[in-house]
Amino acid sequence: MNASRAGGLSRFREVFVFGPSGCAALVLSLVVLVRSLAARNAYEIVLALTVFCVWAALFLAGSWGARRLAALEPLWKPPSPFTADPPRSNAPSAHTAGPTLVTGLDGRVPWFFRLHFVVRGRFFPAGNSRGCPVWAETSAPRGSGTARLDLSFPMSGVFEGEGSCRLRDILGFFSFPCGLPRRRSFPVRSAPCLQKPFRVDARSGAEDRRNKNTADEERYYMREYAPGDRFRDINWKSSDRIDTLITRISPDNQEKISRIEVYFRNYGPSGRASLEDLWMLDRAGARLAQFLRSVREEQSSYVFNIRTSRDSREIAGQDELDGFLEELAALPFAPPRNEDLPAEGQALSASSGELYVFSTACDTGLSSFLLARQEKAVSLFFVRPPARSPAPPVLQSVPKQAEPDGSPAPESEKISVRDFAAMGFVPDPLWLFPPKNHARVLGVPALPGLVDYAEAVL
Repeated sequence: MNASRAGGLSRFREVFVFGPSGCAALVLSLVVLVRSLAARNAYEIVLALTVFCVWAALFLAGSWGARRLAALEPLWKPPSPFTADPPRSNAPSAHTAGPTLVTGLDGRVPWFFRLHFVVRGRFFPAGNSRGCPVWAETSAPRGSGTARLDLSFPMSGVFEGEGSCRLRDILGFFSFPCGLPRRRSFPVRSAPCLQKPFRVDARSGAEDRRNKNTADEERYYMREYAPGDRFRDINWKSSDRIDTLITRISPDNQEKISRIEVYFRNYGPSGRASLEDLWMLDRAGARLAQFLRSVREEQSSYVFNIRTSRDSREIAGQDELDGFLEELAALPFAPPRNEDLPAEGQALSASSGELYVFSTACDTGLSSFLLARQEKAVSLFFVRPPARSPAPPVLQSVPKQAEPDGSPAPESEKISVRDFAAMGFVPDPLWLFPPKNHARVLGVPALPGLVDYAEAVL
């Protein structure tokens, strides 16, 4: 039913070419013309006929121009990767990949008309099933076939929409559809989180060994001498020939692999979620992305074993990491569930290394999860709202307050409902009324790691 209604609305927009000012001009000119004919007022008759003739001339010119541009194929390609740019957040701006460029707008346009490119679609913040409508528009300067489209997002998620051309006159009387529409769907990554110092001891990861066989004797059976090699393994004949100490190595070289075990617990309200819940999930994803990049900068050979509510995977290279970050932007809340401990001897359990857990205050099963792993070294990266009085029925700007222990109020990252409206979004009205009796975990055990604070305001 919703799909058919949306399709009917889209077809209506394609057929209806009259703008608000065009409808008003037509109605007023006809009214004035009828009254002036009845009153035999020559000045009003000339004025009404002039407006009507201009209106008719623009309609004919626009119809002719739209037919000529019917085969126009505009191309719009957002930057990759596309990163959110929250205007009110105190996180550093990350929209550095460049604007969205629209090309192919070089058709011949009639006088007094301008070619516009309009993007309409829906944005699903943090992968939530309740999307909000998005609208963005740009126009191509006369004589130029390229235009810049100001399309930005306040947080991570998935965008699905369509770009199409409209031929509009300078008076706003008409808007004719033209060209071929182009659909796009792409993830939007989280904006960088606040820079906070934290310990990343990747050497605490578990180590295993894997055999690497090769038939290339010159490359894998001998290498240059390194301190610690046994003297009996030195190939003296080869060393004397090239005047460099050469060491024999085994055909089966056992290479140490450091594995970092990571849990991203995206558990919370899978149905109706408040804007603050979605924002906390976004910030948890941003902290995870920063963690993964920091560890890889320290040592690119580390292998990550990452578990989410959806699956478990191994990430060893930069391409695999980039693919995971694209999927992370679209990872929604999952219903809470009981998790079993990994079986003894499981290949990717990395049970002897430290465990890095990323979670939010929406994760009601976090305490039991940590309790079941109390014998293991755990670093917790937790996102929660700052301490405040009970939330009012409508979101409002909340002043900073001290923590319950009397310490100064922490710096928190904010997102506003107004941010969505300022960027061309239609905010979900239910965001103004958070769910009642929504369970949250506001206290966590004293573990190594970080606590980030995130809140939503009006």
